[in-house]
Amino acid sequence: MTQLFYASTLFGAMTVAAAIDEGRFGPHDRRRVLLVSNNAAIPEITTPLDESPGFAALRSRFDEVRSWNEIIAPLHPSDWKARVIEVPMTSRLVTSYLGLGDGPDELVVESIAVPPARTISGLMRECPITVYSDGLMSYGPTRDPLPLEITGRITRLLYLDLVPGLDPLLLTECGVRAEALPGAAFTAVLSQVAATAPDPGHAPGAPLILGQYLSALGVLTEDEEAGLHDDMLRGLVARGHTEVIFKPHPAAGRAHARRLRETAESLGVKLTVAAGEYPAEIHFAGAPALVVGCFSTALATASRYFGLPVATMGCELLLERLTPYENSNRIPVTIVDATVPRLTPDGALEPPPVPADRLVPLVRAVGYCMQAGAHPELREEAAAYVAEHGPARHFKRQRLSALGLSFPAQPGPADSRPPAPANTLSRLRRKLTRLR
Repeated sequence: MTQLFYASTLFGAMTVAAAIDEGRFGPHDRRRVLLVSNNAAIPEITTPLDESPGFAALRSRFDEVRSWNEIIAPLHPSDWKARVIEVPMTSRLVTSYLGLGDGPDELVVESIAVPPARTISGLMRECPITVYSDGLMSYGPTRDPLPLEITGRITRLLYLDLVPGLDPLLLTECGVRAEALPGAAFTAVLSQVAATAPDPGHAPGAPLILGQYLSALGVLTEDEEAGLHDDMLRGLVARGHTEVIFKPHPAAGRAHARRLRETAESLGVKLTVAAGEYPAEIHFAGAPALVVGCFSTALATASRYFGLPVATMGCELLLERLTPYENSNRIPVTIVDATVPRLTPDGALEPPPVPADRLVPLVRAVGYCMQAGAHPELREEAAAYVAEHGPARHFKRQRLSALGLSFPAQPGPADSRPPAPANTLSRLRRKLTRLR
């Protein structure tokens, strides 16, 4: 009798630990195995989850910890999946290697639409599956269609209620019910992880910049992402701060921290670069004066669970750059853009562009446009929202046209529109001359 858990990040492992502590997986009368994977671009030079310092606080929840990277080496976890003809044999090999007999009694995974979670779900056959959320992404639609062999076994979605009043859209097309985890359970686990962290080396109240890995994802260039960090720092300096913390993403390299240090020196600011292995949330106990990021889930946890002031920068650029429109990051960017004040380089805080009562219909409309085929029931809501508010910043006109969704015409009389470019008028005159 075995429960098999899968995690690739410390945040995900903390979510699983909170669910275990809440009794969502029953009493510990079955063997619990945690299967970890390192999905970094170059896993060999990054610290595995089970070797990160904060993981020690979570280790006691599991009887064994095994590495998916070791099982499939030298293949990469995000790329490899068994071919259909190989599934029966590979399934037997993996279950035997993990000592699972005929298979686990329950499988618990994150990000089930993509490898390695999807791969593992296809190999652990016949057992029920619990999916736990990946932060703000749980409010968006399922990234890719899943085979019935997998969706028919998913029994529930466990998620952190980071946005009050907003229900997850993830896996609803499969009829999967969502269960919210209490925030107190998650913050209790976070406190245990934070207790293992070294002295942060900065004064309480120092504002915090959250780094991501947007250039590694190909959304921004390295210079653009570095420039975004620079603007965040300048905004905090303009607000009168002389000491700032920078928390780089664990999957990001060291270049961003190095470049931000140079900017800090030029501005006469003390910059503390926090340890990358720990989650950003461990710094919230120090009550930062402001938490600034692009669209990190940590902005939501800071505001929701710690009552900290938060600000965003760069969401408008990200909404333009994310491709394809179905990109899973679109919903997190939309939520943060719509709900979090924006910090300007001159230090001002501007209110978010979307009234609070429009958040739910906005997210549902964007979700429909991302995965219209999976959510036809949202078409009328999406059409009504777009017809009333137009494409604005969260929709692409080409996407709306492809889905047959109309939007208001551009305001202003025809004679107020800008004149056609001179070269266009010249071409029209030449065509008219030939027709005479």
